[in-house]
This record gives sequence, C-alpha cells and structure tokens, in this order.
Amino acid sequence: MVHPFINFPIKGFIWYQGEGNEGRAYEYTDLFQALINDWRQKWNNQTLPFYFVQLAAFREASLIDMNAKWPYVREAQSAALALSHTGMAITTDIGDEKDIHPKNKQEVGRRLALLALRDTYNKQITDASAPVYDTYRIEGNTIRIRFKDLGNGFRKEASLKGFAIAGTDHQFYPAEAHFDGDEIIVHSAQVSLPAAVRYGWADSPICNLFSTSGLPISSFRTDRW
Repeated sequence: MVHPFINFPIKGFIWYQGEGNEGRAYEYTDLFQALINDWRQKWNNQTLPFYFVQLAAFREASLIDMNAKWPYVREAQSAALALSHTGMAITTDIGDEKDIHPKNKQEVGRRLALLALRDTYNKQITDASAPVYDTYRIEGNTIRIRFKDLGNGFRKEASLKGFAIAGTDHQFYPAEAHFDGDEIIVHSAQVSLPAAVRYGWADSPICNLFSTSGLPISSFRTDRW
C-alpha cells in the first residue's frame, strides 16, 4: 500500500502499530527495523525521520503480569531507537483496558509532535522525551537503576509503583522503590538476593514513573530471561 507513494517527496514518517504482533515480539524486533531501513532506502534518504508510538495500555490493569505479551512488543519497539533519526512516543498512561484503539489520540499526536519539533525542526524543547533505562547494579539486597537522556529529570513521587524484583529463581515479586537523586533503588522483603528488576511489565501496567513534564517512562527489564 505504501509503494505507490515512493515517488512523492516526504518529510518523515509516523507509525502506530504492533498490537497484531503480540505473539511474535522477538521477530518484530527485526521486522520493525527492517521496515524503517527499507522505507528509507525506497525514498533514497537514510535520514528520513521515523517517529512511532509504543503500545498503549490494554486489558485489565495489574502491577505485574509475567504472562503478558505486550511488554515484549514494547521492548521490541524500543530497540528501534538504536536507529538514527527515530523517536518513540510512550502511551502506557493513556490506554483503555477495554479498547485496543484508545480514543485519546490528541495526546498521542502531541507527544509525536514534541519529537518532530525538537529533532526535525530544531526547536528548543528539553522534555520532548522521557528518561530511558540505562544500567543496573546490585547492592546487597537492593538493585540500583540508572537512566540516560534525563532531560529535566523525573517527577518525584513519594511512592513509586510498577516495579518488580526477582532472585535467581526468576520469581518476580512486587517491589518497593524510591529515588536516590535521579537513580532508583528497588528492593523487596521477599527477595534477599536480588538478580533482576522489571518495570511496567504488564499489558496494562499500574505504574507512575514520569518525566517532570508528565511523559511516562517506558517499561523495561534488567534481565534477558
């Protein structure tokens, strides 16, 4: 359906899809990046901007769901940020548990516009995207999470929701988490020797980690189990 338009000049792409690939998330990692590269090749422009929407929340809300499929698709979508001139609008906070096509497209469009205004039109926008998970470090019975692309930092919540922690048995438990500067320390009384942390790991995650401008932080995991 796109091929007939390749002779037309364009400024860039916006993309909102992924629900149908919930059972093939690992394959989607390669397919999605192949699509981006292919379209740029077809238009003979390797710097065409490609801005996309990460899957919104859907189905019954939960703190953590190890059987959920959408977090893996969100992870596959996030991997495309490794390609240059890409950006991702995160929408886990504006989904609809009963509607796979949530109606608040105005906010979706605003978040995409922030990316385009900053990265394509060179406007001075410091919070066009949220901080991104970077690395972790185990410290005794806690795990310290570090982020990159901090912008203006986080909206500091007294109680952080959406974190889960596991030991080497791979059994995840809801975790307590708190800020230490712009890093987050995660722990649980049920896990004395932690090995991994996941955040927002559900189809419709209950979580409250946001940038100062109200953009949600993407779900992430420190493990590759």
